[in-house]
Amino acid sequence: MNQRRGQLPATHAKYKEAIAACDSMDYIAYNVSQIAREFGLNGTNLGRQLRTHYPEVLEFRERARQRLGLDDGLPRGTRPWCKEQYAEAVGLLQADRYVTVQEAAERCNVSYSGLEQHLIFYHKELVGNRIKIREQATRQQRRGKITGRGTLHAPKPETIEVYAEALHLYRTTPMSVRKIAKQTGVSLRGLYDYLQTWYKDLVCERKGIPYEEGKPVEWSSVRRYNPATAAKYADAITRLKEGGLSTAKVAAEFGLHPECFRQYLKEHEPELYARQGMVKTESGRSMANHSMGKYKEALHLYATTTKSVKSLARRFGFNDCSFGQFIRRHFPELHEQHQKLVQQTKKTD
Repeated sequence: MNQRRGQLPATHAKYKEAIAACDSMDYIAYNVSQIAREFGLNGTNLGRQLRTHYPEVLEFRERARQRLGLDDGLPRGTRPWCKEQYAEAVGLLQADRYVTVQEAAERCNVSYSGLEQHLIFYHKELVGNRIKIREQATRQQRRGKITGRGTLHAPKPETIEVYAEALHLYRTTPMSVRKIAKQTGVSLRGLYDYLQTWYKDLVCERKGIPYEEGKPVEWSSVRRYNPATAAKYADAITRLKEGGLSTAKVAAEFGLHPECFRQYLKEHEPELYARQGMVKTESGRSMANHSMGKYKEALHLYATTTKSVKSLARRFGFNDCSFGQFIRRHFPELHEQHQKLVQQTKKTD
């Protein structure tokens, strides 16, 4: 359909004077072939230029020659045999916008160039509609939709067959692409390209990335996420959320490496990770589990003796400011109890 879209500047310059002569009453007595010879051109090519880009000039010449009695009596318009020859191909192009002119010519066993000229000359509306559809589809490659070339944007049937099993596993299992490629015997690079080209929506769904067809994907803004790893830790995370067990005990129960499990929780379940590191006091406050273990004995002495925070901190080898802040933040009632005990001891003395 490129011939219908426009002329090259060099072609326009080549035929410019001859076409002007065809549109002039000075040459009305000449037929197109005679005008072509006057300007050193091929008559068939000049006629093609007129029918493709200047049909109004041909209509003007036919009316003027009939009026002047110069009609040569030659038939105009499509020949019956020509119309019959290309009828099947034209019907195919009208019914299926995804079929190209070359494909239609091959299917119907007719000349490609002849079908192209037949469409340009006698089916201008069909050609115009197909050009509009292509122009609207330019730079909009969407799976299952028409492209600017007029073809369907979809993988070839043989490619679909090669990756059918791999695609099914990618849809229905948390297996990594590498494992899927190895199990199905397809190329890892080829499977990556196939998914990225034709099933980017599935790739984004796996990674938890927002996807909108026709818009670029911000891969760098989202953390890499492996569904196989998520499946590996899923049951352990559910057990951990039920409460009552430490991260280490849950990891041992499911045969996981405790440090790897903690790291995964920190990256993908930050709230659960933070909660696991906290315990509740009798007053309902949350505190770090390791802090309670660190200060437990010193707290007992602080509650039952008149030993100061500084002396207890020195005895157990930790910072007195941190110990004092820990008491005031998590056990304010213990601080008041200690102060009363100190005052009672002073009165007794």
